[in-house]
Amino acid sequence: MLIGVVGKPSTGKSTFFMAATSVPVERSSRPFTTIKPNRAVAYVEVECVDKDFGKQCNPRTGFCVKGRRFVPVELLDVAGLVPGAHEGKGLGNKFLDDLRQADILVHIVDASGSTNEVGERVPTGSYDPCNDVRFLEQELDFWIKGILDANWAKLVREGRLNKENEDVITPQFSGLGMGRDIIAKVLKELRLEEKPLGDWTEEEKLALGKTLRKIGKPMIIAANKCDLSTGWDNYQKLKKTFPEYVVIPCSAEAEITLKGAAKANLIEYVPGDKEFKVTGHLNDGQSSALGIMKAVCDKYNGTGIQKCLNAAVFDFLHYIAIFPGGGNLQDSDGNILPDCFLLPRTTTALDFAFKLHSDIGKGFIKAIDYKTKQAVGKEHPLHHRDVIEIVFKKP
Repeated sequence: MLIGVVGKPSTGKSTFFMAATSVPVERSSRPFTTIKPNRAVAYVEVECVDKDFGKQCNPRTGFCVKGRRFVPVELLDVAGLVPGAHEGKGLGNKFLDDLRQADILVHIVDASGSTNEVGERVPTGSYDPCNDVRFLEQELDFWIKGILDANWAKLVREGRLNKENEDVITPQFSGLGMGRDIIAKVLKELRLEEKPLGDWTEEEKLALGKTLRKIGKPMIIAANKCDLSTGWDNYQKLKKTFPEYVVIPCSAEAEITLKGAAKANLIEYVPGDKEFKVTGHLNDGQSSALGIMKAVCDKYNGTGIQKCLNAAVFDFLHYIAIFPGGGNLQDSDGNILPDCFLLPRTTTALDFAFKLHSDIGKGFIKAIDYKTKQAVGKEHPLHHRDVIEIVFKKP
């Protein structure tokens, strides 16, 4: 699973990436600070199953705090996008090529309205951030249409050989993870399933791009810099203007500040919390800064960074967390519940077995639901926070 962090230059994309991953990256007010994509690990929060068994887990990756398990996911911070990117403006072609890998997009929008359409500084509140949502949609629509256009003459010839439209078009979008069933559904929705490709208009191809974008690149909006003077009003405007999106108020700078203070043992802070506890001695500057952070968290119910990550994985991709079980919930080294896998909600017991190891999948005999002690078959659908033991024949 890969979450793409996208948006125009200077909105705080790299700051969001750093806040989510704690990986230092170059940050600057100049456009196109990010040229090569940054890729690192962030974490989503799952209610850990260890407390269901009165135990304390020992995660192999990620960490667990008071029954809150933080499971790793990958983030990709790509080059900034400007209007006309699909025509090669800015670093558009590179951006779109990098974007192909992402399963879902978090669009970082400067809610303060202090950067114009190409990421240049303007007076705070003078730019409408709603424009950024519209242009990103448009660029993605034209990008997907461009995938068709690149081979259109060939596709038209194939269509004349009495091939079904979905059979001709589907291979063009395999890189976006869209199968024949999705393509067929979209063509039917647009009433293009039987129309000869040679008769398609440019508007129809663009409509296909727009519909596929909604399915293949789901997106949430992170209203960053919401703590600046015009941030709250613009956040409300974004929600009202784009009711089809989840819009989450964020302050990436606040998250970086809180994580830094926690690392310095000045506060106790768990990502995603709206509160933190002062545990160290603060000088006047630190006390003032943390006072500002408290006001931000009180108003926005936290910094919003963890909410964005959780929403991307669980609310949009609908992934579920599955824990391998068996024995006393321990691995060979005595670690309790060391692993947690994020998997599609359509995952079966056999799918999970293959996820653990190909030999386990090939030798599958049965699965055991550790909570109920019931044996289940290979087609058994798994559910969020299941603890599953796989019984298999060793090769």
